[in-house]
Amino acid sequence: MELNGEQLIAASIPDVWKGLNDVDVLARSIPGCEEISRISPEEVHAKVMFKIGPVRARFSGKLLLSDIIPDQSCSMAFEGSGGAAGFAKGKSRVELKPAEGGTLVSYTTEASIGGKLGQIGGRLISASAKKIADDFFQKFAKELGGEAIALESDKSDQ
Repeated sequence: MELNGEQLIAASIPDVWKGLNDVDVLARSIPGCEEISRISPEEVHAKVMFKIGPVRARFSGKLLLSDIIPDQSCSMAFEGSGGAAGFAKGKSRVELKPAEGGTLVSYTTEASIGGKLGQIGGRLISASAKKIADDFFQKFAKELGGEAIALESDKSDQ
């Protein structure tokens, strides 16, 4: 599954970067987030409750950051397990660019999903992932005192 998109956040690049690296801001922004902790500057662990189609599960996972260029971009590798519901793992890249009205956040994500989640149709998984991403950016932008505006059409592939 691939998920790509762009969001305009009505905040400065340094504020957006700081927010993306603040576990308290992330905890309030990630839909279903129950717990999040920074293990090191490059590693974050989280527990998140997701409902995708008929499957509802609590995922425990970790995120490893790499290729970090402060106030510009980073890459992430992630993996999570939801017990009998399945697992997800993949990679993502986030880039920040100045834009009129704030900061343009571009992201690309590639993920593989297995277990019960892997048996759900790709369109349902993609639609759920896009909704989770949109919800995250709306909450995140509000945490920074602004709003998020999705640009163009977000592209999702199976």
